[in-house]
Amino acid sequence: MVSQDMNQDIEKVVYTQEQLQARIAELGAQITEDYKDCKEEIFCVGILKGAVMFYTDLLRQIKLPVNFDFMIASSYGNGTSTSGEVKILKDLDYDIEGKHLLVIEDIIDSGTTMCYLKKYFAARKPKSVKLAALLSKPSRRTADVDIDYCGYIVPDEFLVGYGLDYAEKYRNLPYIGVLKPEVYQND
Repeated sequence: MVSQDMNQDIEKVVYTQEQLQARIAELGAQITEDYKDCKEEIFCVGILKGAVMFYTDLLRQIKLPVNFDFMIASSYGNGTSTSGEVKILKDLDYDIEGKHLLVIEDIIDSGTTMCYLKKYFAARKPKSVKLAALLSKPSRRTADVDIDYCGYIVPDEFLVGYGLDYAEKYRNLPYIGVLKPEVYQND
């Protein structure tokens, strides 16, 4: 059960708000450098809901023109492990053919969703597709996914905060922490 003070449900803080912002500034600078000679705008797709905080903070650090779009795709639902079936609940609003696509995700865990999305996007003929993920959890990977811009490699712990959730809770914490097992083990 979620406490009224969500901080009490956190076993430990893994990345502080300051650490996250510093790393995101580095990623934004790297993306700016990599795309500086592009004639076209970068078409940035945030995977909702988890990536929204990372997405907005990262885009503020990219010093080039960008277009915004969002998609909702999931293989988790409200569970703690992947169902293996990807569902697209909201598709892109714009055509991506011939565009440089930067897909922005909060965490690559099993890789199921992102592997599916990369193939889905490729069929729409963008000029390029790159992936930025704040977190990568390779120990849980079941699908091969290349991350072009990765914030942190993390161990197999249940992380929440800064967009990451458990049953739609904890997304608004300004840091990333490990959720105490007693909060989710009985579900």
